[in-house]
Amino acid sequence: MLSFLTIRRRYITHIEKQYRIMKIRIIFFKILNTYLFVCLFFIISMSSFAQNDSINKAELAKISRELDNPLAKRWSLVFQENISINSGNLVEGEVISNTFFFQPALPIPVGNNAVFTARPVFPLVTQPNFEEDPTGNTKKTGFGDIQMATLIGPGNASGWVWGAGASFVFPTASSPELGRGKYQAGPAFMLFHLGKYWTKGLFVQQWWSYAGNNMRNDVSTMDFQYVFRRNFGTMSIGLGPTVSIDWTKKGKDAVTFPIGLGITKTVKMGKFPVKMRFEPQYSLIRPDDYGNIWNIRIQIVPVIKSPFLD
Repeated sequence: MLSFLTIRRRYITHIEKQYRIMKIRIIFFKILNTYLFVCLFFIISMSSFAQNDSINKAELAKISRELDNPLAKRWSLVFQENISINSGNLVEGEVISNTFFFQPALPIPVGNNAVFTARPVFPLVTQPNFEEDPTGNTKKTGFGDIQMATLIGPGNASGWVWGAGASFVFPTASSPELGRGKYQAGPAFMLFHLGKYWTKGLFVQQWWSYAGNNMRNDVSTMDFQYVFRRNFGTMSIGLGPTVSIDWTKKGKDAVTFPIGLGITKTVKMGKFPVKMRFEPQYSLIRPDDYGNIWNIRIQIVPVIKSPFLD
């Protein structure tokens, strides 16, 4: 006969399982609703562009240069695929992971030339499940933590541009292995120079955890993306990797420092512009236990009609 403690333990386990399932469903439907809204808006915007057949090569080059500014006034939808090859002391051989994210960029004009933007990142993550399989061969797929950077600054398409604001991370991961389990916040800053032929810039974000699961480790991390590209009208060649620093670790294990070389091209698909990018990256510095060796970044960015622009 089952004891009271056993029955109670099974009941609590059942409730926790149902709660996790409910949480996953809530996150799924929230993201699904967002995607449906964006798709609807995308269709409407396509029809808006369709009424304007004057998008020639010069206009495409102008749009491409404007989008080099993270505070560009134009609206866009970023779809990015990151295929990573990882290795380290904790795994056997090389392990492949994947992160696909969707990031709507819908800036709002403020005053004469300033722009405010809040850019959420909705990630779908596939990575090794080390709890079930220490070799890293067993994968876990689900939603990751949602990240959002807010910035305000000039929306120029040339010269020096800057932006400052705050960045946030929300513990929305559908599984503990796919997120940090902490609410995080910190400053965000960008500084770019958009020249006639060269784009150079830096985009920095820092996060500290301030709430969340008490059983999870505190978070103090920084990401900074450095950009250096040569422009050829509607095309550019260069790099824009993101360096990651985990301040809770020491030495080499705290840093992932990639370099890369990629190509970007802005084209007209049907009646509307799309910016596409392909950029392989190699990590010169990475953690010994488990780190990224290669990352293949594929980006597709449809440009949609902003109601704030003529």
